[in-house]
Amino acid sequence: MGQGTRLILFIFFTFLIIFSWSAIVSKIYHIENQGLTKETLSPSLVSSEDLAKKTPATIPPSLPYLLDLPLLRVHFDLTSATIEAVELKNYQNYLFNLNQGLFFGQKESIYEKTSQTPYSLVFTAKDLEKQITKEFIFSNSNYTIDLNIEIQNLSNLNLDLNNFSFILGNLDFKRKSNYLRILPDVTIATQEKPLRFNGRNNVSISRVKFLGLRDQYGCVIIEPKEANYTAFIQKINHSSQVGLKLAAKTLLPQEKISLKFRIYLGPQDLQIINQVNPAYTVVMYLSFFEFIIQIILGILTFFYKLVHNWGIAIIFLSIFIYFLLFPLSLKQFRSMKQMQTLQPMIEELKRKYKDEPQKLNKEILRLYQTYKINPLGGCLPLILQIPIFIALYQGLMRLIALKGASFLWIKDLSRPDNLFTFFFAGNKIEINILPILMALGMFFQQKFSLRLSSSSNPEQQKFILVLLPLLFGLFFYSLPAGLVLYWFMNSLLMLVYQFRLQKTK
Repeated sequence: MGQGTRLILFIFFTFLIIFSWSAIVSKIYHIENQGLTKETLSPSLVSSEDLAKKTPATIPPSLPYLLDLPLLRVHFDLTSATIEAVELKNYQNYLFNLNQGLFFGQKESIYEKTSQTPYSLVFTAKDLEKQITKEFIFSNSNYTIDLNIEIQNLSNLNLDLNNFSFILGNLDFKRKSNYLRILPDVTIATQEKPLRFNGRNNVSISRVKFLGLRDQYGCVIIEPKEANYTAFIQKINHSSQVGLKLAAKTLLPQEKISLKFRIYLGPQDLQIINQVNPAYTVVMYLSFFEFIIQIILGILTFFYKLVHNWGIAIIFLSIFIYFLLFPLSLKQFRSMKQMQTLQPMIEELKRKYKDEPQKLNKEILRLYQTYKINPLGGCLPLILQIPIFIALYQGLMRLIALKGASFLWIKDLSRPDNLFTFFFAGNKIEINILPILMALGMFFQQKFSLRLSSSSNPEQQKFILVLLPLLFGLFFYSLPAGLVLYWFMNSLLMLVYQFRLQKTK
């Protein structure tokens, strides 16, 4: 098996491991998200009857209030004065679950709604010992919230605030989605640096600046106005609580204390978050390939601003990267041609030294040196495609702008293209055209490549020509259409160049 074939196999199995791992762990822990039907209302509070009519099954119909804002629909649980979920109205009504997020108090704390305006809600919890007042003030132009909490000791005894917790959100590892491959994670920004956790282990970090929690597309970030907070993650069975704890504090009888928080609750959009607070953008950490991802997404966004269609922008990105790597691709084809010229000599050496493998390798190496050929010279473009492809995969999977973005027959570039669906023997069969076209493109691309390759092994050629495109087609079949579109265009451009090269021989 030649070096080029080994590299192709290496790339395939690298992708296989990466995406298989993502698929496996996504079944273990993630937050379910689902878009809702689009609807435009003026800011208002909706009754439980209206809420039950317009809310999907993912939101319990028992929730009494839905605060409808210009950018958000906020689903409240009144008795705990928490936010169950928010709908991002400018992003296909994407549903970001907090699971009783922004809770403050003790387990027995029961709140009542005491006042409201189109952009604010006030809740109060009162017993013989204390009174807690929570005021949510929403912006009418961005995704920020001012949360003010007042605690008053109503008793004649000291009130220990160490028993109070602020829960930013709850991670439910039992909830599943068929297509989500991105895990929820937690960011704890300290005075020194940001720290990231998957939420499955107990964590306690002091000197916290802000705390962030995100899923695939949405995130919530909270920054206390005071500095004396410890961030924590507490694992409880199949879920975890993520929140803040006050520093040691005791209220004297009749004493009050006010706590103030700045909150971002909205999409993972770099430009939007940067306008609120540039420091918050660390919550959007993408991967080890962060630098490459940001460059690729920046170029992609530039093309989108030119053409106003994400599908066309991805095609332009494919063309841009193709021409960027073209000098290396040209070197690859020349190397393959040189290897083909040496093939008769290599076969002669194989016959001559068939019983001396070490001697054979030395003679082949000497042959390469004589003709100044690097057998791995054509592999560099394929090697460079690995970080580019992985970066594109990770970037597109979190690019919320792609959600619901259409192109030709593709209804949503963030999901498989699914031209049509039918049922066979009781099973649902989805026909995705792009992976099929991509596999065909790879087939013809490999067919042309084999004419220039040095391989004379019929079994090896059969694998490259038939099995490898089939494996890639199956592998890409359930990936987002935007990603498959990029790879299809890359294969198509390579095929066109190889066809021209073949005609000019």
